[in-house]
Amino acid sequence: MMTATKFMSHYRGAVLATLLVTLLGFTAAPTAWAASDQQALVDKAALTAERLLADPQRPTLRKYMARAKGVLVVPSLIKGGFIFGIEGGSGVLLARGDKGWSHPSFFTIGAGSIGIQAGIQDAQVMLVIMTDKGLRAVIKRQFKFGVDASAAIGPGDGIGAGAGVGSATTAGLGADIYSFSDTRGLFAGASFEGAAVVKREDWNRAYYGDDATTNRIVLEGKAANQGADRLRRALMGK
Repeated sequence: MMTATKFMSHYRGAVLATLLVTLLGFTAAPTAWAASDQQALVDKAALTAERLLADPQRPTLRKYMARAKGVLVVPSLIKGGFIFGIEGGSGVLLARGDKGWSHPSFFTIGAGSIGIQAGIQDAQVMLVIMTDKGLRAVIKRQFKFGVDASAAIGPGDGIGAGAGVGSATTAGLGADIYSFSDTRGLFAGASFEGAAVVKREDWNRAYYGDDATTNRIVLEGKAANQGADRLRRALMGK
């Protein structure tokens, strides 16, 4: 007989799987999207980075960004539901190298939950990656917060500045990833755990060319698009 805990876990997994299929289904065929769609996301990510980094109430974000290994910028992370909850959005990942920030690679982030909850919320999010472990985990084929790397709330930056995807930390070293966000709207109920981050290699190819992959873009620096220059400057504080 299935216990209540196993029942909830089973349906939580089903909700997450359905959400990810829905989010990724829109981009299953690269020909369905023009490069302008990727550029629009990059432009929104630049605006998000400029806005959050320029906010005088977010000194902790700027401090962490000064020594970050990478950052995942999600211009619009939607969270909503009634009983069954969903959370998702598209974003871009960049890594810091010897010559500055890499060009962006495209990702989808999503989570699902079941429980007593209601409302809707939209957030601009910067997930600041502080360790090589955290960066490697995100670049894996599929990554989950709290499983492949820890996450923690970004402290000390005011109301709405830190929206933790998880609360576990690496013992003695702090968190692998810190989440900073600016939220709009209300949401009451259970938090989302086990949020998954999935690579969008079809979007990478559409933006850079057929040989573009997340590894080549973020780690090897072998793909470039001038359309991302504003975002890269924003992360350097320029």
